Amino acid sequence: GGDAGRYACRMAKKKATPIVDNDELEAVIHVVRGQRVMLDADLARLYGVTTAALNQAVSRNKERFPEDFAYHLTQQEVTNLISQNVISRSGYGGRRKRPWVFTEQGVAMLSSVLRSKTAARVNVEIMRTFVRLRRLMATPGELVEQLSKLAETVQWHDEQITLIKQVLQQMLAEPPKEK
Repeated sequence: GGDAGRYACRMAKKKATPIVDNDELEAVIHVVRGQRVMLDADLARLYGVTTAALNQAVSRNKERFPEDFAYHLTQQEVTNLISQNVISRSGYGGRRKRPWVFTEQGVAMLSSVLRSKTAARVNVEIMRTFVRLRRLMATPGELVEQLSKLAETVQWHDEQITLIKQVLQQMLAEPPKEK
């Protein structure tokens, strides 16, 4: 019985290898409307299901996917992603509907409607990638927020410097002559 126990212990210590590659995941996370999102077709491929099956699961659970979790792209957004070679042009047998995109919260919610072991494991890797990207780079919306805060700080510092300058000028000015 000792060998089996040691083997089980060794297996428990081994870290599960990721199903998907980090670079592959980063390549399918895009910025749309100032936030990081993933396309339905990319998620379906990663989860090992058809895009239709993924979208059907979302349709059956609409209450779990508010607009800030998942939404259809506008025709202009589809055109932009096609021009960036993110989505292939729909030729013969191509998509007939505009794609869904999922925010980080939407991707997390997908694991509750796609109940396969693969979906659960892939989801863990996707969440880790979103977190890593958040640490590495800001989205345009986050940059605007940071720049606004910086501008406020600079404005405040500017006012303080002006005040200090005025006080110093008063101190350096010759005292008024007594009559």
